[in-house]
Amino acid sequence: MFPSQLDEAMKAKADTPFVPLNIAVLTVSDTRTRETDTSGQMFVDRLTDAGHGLIERVLLKDDLYKIRAQVATWIADDQVQVVLITGGTGFTGRDSTPEAVACLLDKQVDGFGELFRQISVPDIGTSTIQSRALAGLSNGTLVCCLPGSTNAVRTA
Repeated sequence: MFPSQLDEAMKAKADTPFVPLNIAVLTVSDTRTRETDTSGQMFVDRLTDAGHGLIERVLLKDDLYKIRAQVATWIADDQVQVVLITGGTGFTGRDSTPEAVACLLDKQVDGFGELFRQISVPDIGTSTIQSRALAGLSNGTLVCCLPGSTNAVRTA
């Protein structure tokens, strides 16, 4: 793409009207409460500040089947366009968000996890290889899974 074409493409993007999305937020944690869930709250604050709608916010323990059931409920709900999940993506035995969600996805967006790890390097260095961030589409709903830190939510 030539610079003039890039300029034209960027202008076309800037002329696109804003379309608010209906978003559900899930925090997966064995230790957080609604009061101490800073990453989930950051998701809510950022999406509502940007003009999107919050359909529901849920906090669940690290339980593969409860996570899967909640995400499946949202995927089946025509009101929910995006599901944002924070937590449960680590390496401990209890971390099961990717396993809970992956089987629900019609298509994975492989580049999401790759890009997330790449842009996390300046902040956390090679520890980024421990990130199992993922995203995909299911029943027309975008589902994004991120680590449970506020820094991860900020990066995304």
